[in-house]
Amino acid sequence: MTNVMSLTAGRPETEVTEKAKRRRYGAEFKARILREAAACAKPGEFGALLRREGLYSSHLTSWRAQAARGQLEALTPKRRGPKAVNVDPRDKHIAVMERQIAALTRRAERAEAIVALQKKLSQLLGIALPATEDEQS
Repeated sequence: MTNVMSLTAGRPETEVTEKAKRRRYGAEFKARILREAAACAKPGEFGALLRREGLYSSHLTSWRAQAARGQLEALTPKRRGPKAVNVDPRDKHIAVMERQIAALTRRAERAEAIVALQKKLSQLLGIALPATEDEQS
């Protein structure tokens, strides 16, 4: 009968590798590889190029299709995520002005409410208030 300890003792320790990162290729690199792939004439040169650079044939297929469509900028990696939006300075100014108008409107409403409260309080207490411009006309 074999001993359980002897089975695990002979095994190498578990090796943990780093998390894989997405490979990104620049436009110069893609253009250089496409030129080198086009220059491959002898059997095996193309495969050697792919092995040397660590690429798959599907990389070259998609890069060739992009180049055939005339998308020079397509050779650069596409940025992921939402696209940046250019804000018109006039729209920004309008938004600031609307906020200011809203704040001033709230302040004016609050002042009118205070004045109305003062009028009611003076009536309850029997205090005569001086006449305002609106009441004189």
